[in-house]
Amino acid sequence: MRITKLGLASVIALTAAAPTFAQSAEAIAATDLNIRSGPGPQFEVVGVIPGGETTAVEGCLDASPWCKIDFNGATGWASSSYLAVAVEEQAVALSANPANIEINSVTYENTAATEADKGAGAAAGATIGALAAYAVGGPIGGIIAGGLLGGAVGSSAVEPTTETVTYVTSNPVETVYLDGEVVVGATVPQTVTTYEVPQDGLRYLNVNGQTVLVNTENNAIIHVVR
Repeated sequence: MRITKLGLASVIALTAAAPTFAQSAEAIAATDLNIRSGPGPQFEVVGVIPGGETTAVEGCLDASPWCKIDFNGATGWASSSYLAVAVEEQAVALSANPANIEINSVTYENTAATEADKGAGAAAGATIGALAAYAVGGPIGGIIAGGLLGGAVGSSAVEPTTETVTYVTSNPVETVYLDGEVVVGATVPQTVTTYEVPQDGLRYLNVNGQTVLVNTENNAIIHVVR
């Protein structure tokens, strides 16, 4: 199996030339990206890849938007929808399967699943919708500079106050399970119930185990409470 190796320098300079191959690939997080204990939004969050940071990609599941990663020694799974590589100096998500990027195929065996993961997995078996992912695109330098593409997509004139964050933390609500990853910029379906906060322009809910604040104008996530 051939696998592409993309160091940070080669990510910036990558063109349409034939790919090179090594033991693992590298990609850049397009925004602050969860590392989960398993390949799905129902699994526990065990870490975060900061937007703009590079992570090793050991391989991705076939027909699934989840890749096994190693970020500075923290291993787990991350959504390929927000793992970016460069094609002709443009950011492209791994989930788009660009022709000149080849990633090793891996499988997943839930041999070390926690009881919490099992319970969450059962609950997530009947998701009530899907998060609308934003498209990773534009100059690769925008991502390298610090996940700016994700920040731009999720930007809002309304910023959560300390009071608002404290309120949602102190008033937990029932989790809803949606296909897709919880990131700033992803959009929650309008059919999903959200809850009031003591601040105009924002509402909140818990998606896949994470409390988020959304913009009332478009239901886009503008803040993930960690």
